[in-house]
Amino acid sequence: MDIIEKLKGKIVVSVQAMPEEPLYKEDCMYAMMKSVVNGGAGGLRVAGARDVRNAKSFGIPVIGLTKPDKLPENWKEIVYITPGLKEVQTLIEAGADIIAFDGTSRPHDRCQVQEIIDTIHNAGRLAMADISTVEEGEICANLGADLISTTLAGYTLESGAPSEGPDFKLLKELVDLLDAPIILEGRIWEPEEVKKALDYGAHCVVIGSAITRPQLITKRFTEVLK
Repeated sequence: MDIIEKLKGKIVVSVQAMPEEPLYKEDCMYAMMKSVVNGGAGGLRVAGARDVRNAKSFGIPVIGLTKPDKLPENWKEIVYITPGLKEVQTLIEAGADIIAFDGTSRPHDRCQVQEIIDTIHNAGRLAMADISTVEEGEICANLGADLISTTLAGYTLESGAPSEGPDFKLLKELVDLLDAPIILEGRIWEPEEVKKALDYGAHCVVIGSAITRPQLITKRFTEVLK
């Protein structure tokens, strides 16, 4: 079955941790992947070659990306998700089915978005553009991106402050405008939000923190004690 079709109507779980976090250890990340797959995840979104290779063992679509070990203070202004061709090649060699990259309008000083998409396609893989605005989604779709994701909505200067929850407005605008599959990602905490996203026409939904970041899940509860 086509990889894109396999993801239709499914929940993709983003299993990621920063190097300084306890769960970053390889066995911990693998256990987390296994747990969410047992829970019904239809795909995995993971960072780095190590976790891509491990994710491939589960037999479901794997979205791979790279991130720096530590985000700089000006992270809203810079490209940091799979920023160059070297990172793309690393993910290709690791076996990622889909490669997610920064498709925003922020300056790409190491290569152009078109080069990233072409490199991914030349390797027989699918290109997912992480964008933050409608305009960025349209540009990436016209350049040949196979999937468009709302991952960076609210996390760039161009998209303004993040909404309280998922950016359903951006999702709907992209669905109405583009033929490419649109993925909702970002600030999803409730099962009802998944259903709403699919009703709005999302191809699938990516959930990260609400499932795989215990420190943030715990914080939601401890905040009420303040």
